[in-house]
Amino acid sequence: MAKDKIMIVGGYGAVGRVIATRLAEKFPGQVIVAGRNYDKANELSQATQGKVLPLALDVFNAHNTPEVLDGVSLVVMCLDQPDTRFVEMCLRNGVDYVDVTATYDFIVQVEALAEVAKAGGSTAVLSVGLAPGMTNLLARYAQSQFDDLQRLDIYALLGLGEVHGEAAVRWTVENLNATFTVQENGETRQVKSFEDGKQTVFPGKLGKRTAYRFDFSDQHVLPRTLGVNSVSMRLAFDSALATHLMAFYKKIGLFGLLRYRWAQDALVKLLMSFHFGSEIYVIQVDALGRVNGQIQEHSFAVTGEREARGTGLVVAEVATRLMTDDLPPGVFHIEQLFAPLSLINALENDDLQFHQSANRGVVSA
Repeated sequence: MAKDKIMIVGGYGAVGRVIATRLAEKFPGQVIVAGRNYDKANELSQATQGKVLPLALDVFNAHNTPEVLDGVSLVVMCLDQPDTRFVEMCLRNGVDYVDVTATYDFIVQVEALAEVAKAGGSTAVLSVGLAPGMTNLLARYAQSQFDDLQRLDIYALLGLGEVHGEAAVRWTVENLNATFTVQENGETRQVKSFEDGKQTVFPGKLGKRTAYRFDFSDQHVLPRTLGVNSVSMRLAFDSALATHLMAFYKKIGLFGLLRYRWAQDALVKLLMSFHFGSEIYVIQVDALGRVNGQIQEHSFAVTGEREARGTGLVVAEVATRLMTDDLPPGVFHIEQLFAPLSLINALENDDLQFHQSANRGVVSA
């Protein structure tokens, strides 16, 4: 049986639908949308005139049934998994794998399967999407602009007017009260979500904003993949008021309630029903380093509308290249396989814009 199918697990969710419809344009009849809700998968199949094929699949219990991968060349995972058994099954059976997860603990577990992937002739790509993903690509591009890159400050600004899927909202809520470690000047430092605000200047009318610490995986990955001694990641919303309110609630201890499941459920429900503002997103990297003996700060960003769509488009582009290009086997992060501007330029026709501000600030050497 020819292996030419792309299986998108969770492909009828907010991000998955973007990936599925995009890939169906390029690989009609080869895209399988899989998940426990067959009706939703079939609904998407009908909406694409059969270019997408539906499949009922409980991925959490599929690790002992390799026959589900018959004819599959690539799996795109849009769900958070409790373990890596399904991932390992893919890699052992020569199936390429892409994961959109932003959970660092799981990413580390998949990284440990590098030798399994090589033995199976499979390529796994992690840190795929906007944050992580586009953040990693901008960071790699930033490094190419310096003789010696010393610090990366990464920002994600998200529009509160967008309707997000429950999984994405829940992941955000679960991390509002997180304590985690970052790399600063080559040493590990413990920080907390929505503390330690830092200002930056975003492109266009957004201007100067304050963003706060958040536990995205890219700040843990990039010190290893790029060898940068200081990396931080911060989050802000298009509403400056909402951003500051979140920081205030954290300061007075209100987020301590999020250790209780009922509080998480209540906040998820509130955030999913309450929408205001725009659908804009900004992914930005401020980089500090040495150029010709002088310390300079450069800024690189991508902007667009609808984070779920932006994430899906990045994933679909990576999936396309896995299907069409000859890539080495193993486990990689997006910035280790793809030239940043090549991938960014491929998406600029989809309302994604690239911005750069060279030598934004100069500090005495």
